[in-house]
Formats: sequence, C-alpha cells, structure tokens
Amino acid sequence: MRFVIIGAGRVGFRTARVIANEGHDVVLIDDAEEKVDRARNEGFEVIHGDGASEDVLTSADLDATDAVGALTGDLNVNFAACMVANAHGCRTVLRIDEDYRENIYRKYADEVNEIVYPERLGAIGAKNALLGGNVTAIADLAENLQVVQFTVTKDAPMRGYTITELELPSRSRILAFGKKEESLGLPLPDDTLEVGDRIAVLAEFDAIDDVRQILVGEEPGRAKGVN
Repeated sequence: MRFVIIGAGRVGFRTARVIANEGHDVVLIDDAEEKVDRARNEGFEVIHGDGASEDVLTSADLDATDAVGALTGDLNVNFAACMVANAHGCRTVLRIDEDYRENIYRKYADEVNEIVYPERLGAIGAKNALLGGNVTAIADLAENLQVVQFTVTKDAPMRGYTITELELPSRSRILAFGKKEESLGLPLPDDTLEVGDRIAVLAEFDAIDDVRQILVGEEPGRAKGVN
C-alpha cells in the first residue's frame, strides 16, 4: 500500500518508520528543511513544501495513494490536507491536539475517516504504569468511556464464577475474555474466571473502580501484582 504522511515531526516520522518497516511505500511532506533532511537521510521519499497546499499535495500523486495521515502539530494544515486528500479518494486521518477539539472536528469533519490524539495515547501509557499489572487501559473512546483490561487475581470476589454468573455494574459491558497466556476472544457463557485470566471491559469512568473490585479484588486506586 501507498501512504502519504503530512508532517515529519515526532508523530509523523515515527508513524512513517512503522509503516515503512511493514513494507509499505511512504511519502513524507514537511516544510521544515531540517526535518526534510533527516527523513531523506533515512531513505524516505520526501516532498519539501506546505502540507496545506493543494499543489504540494497533488505532487505526491494522491490518486495513487491509499491513505493520507495529516499528523502535523498545526490543525489548520491537517484539516486542509485531509480535505484535499478526500477529494482524491484517499482514506484520511486527522491529528488533533486538544480534547475539546475532538467533538468539534467529529461534528464538522464528516469527510475525515479517523481522528487521532497522540497526547491521549501517551497519557494512557502513563496511566497503565500507575495502575499496575492487573489493570491496563486500552483506549479512551470518549470523554467518559474507556476500554480496560483486568487480570483476575486470587483475591477477586468473582474468581471461580462463569461469565454467565458474572455481575458487573450497569455502566459496563464485557467485550472479550482470554484464559491465562492465551489470546483474547469472544466471551463464552461457560468460561470460568481463574487467576491470570484477562477480561476486556467497556465502562464509564465512574464504574471502573467497581469493576476492578469485582475482577481484581483490590481497593479502589490500588494496584498489585498477581500472586
């Protein structure tokens, strides 16, 4: 597949590396000479120019491009790039940098396929380190909605119960279940919760501590390793 990345900074350059390492064709666009030089020195095809310019974008051969990632730190550039790419039939990904902007862009940018917020992903990583090994935040889906993976401990009140018998708060739902050291899959009614098993739960923020109490058996706000 062929991808065009707008912005050769921290987010764009790392994304380009990952995509290229998987064998895809990547073109970077940036107007900063030092970033262009760095990307070229690593073997990337780079266009030196304004990522919001239609002439610069079309010079990247958008008609032959599968997807465009507008990943600069400038929302105006990102939005303009996505609108041009959309007109050429490309899948578009728009980077934002503030929580409050997400609802605005989702409301008015119907033409954009995906919105990404890298700073939020970094915050999730920090949150996982704070929560500890039995609780892993997978994704923040909205301002008050999160997907969290819990690992069952020997202290879990529901240890030994089946999925059918498991009672979670009304503001939460089981999404996936995996036995210890096995991959997550769809939960089956007769699956039994044992130490080391993992459960992915969709929950509102104010229900997460209650879910943790049931599946991990810890006091809210505490996190310990599985014994």
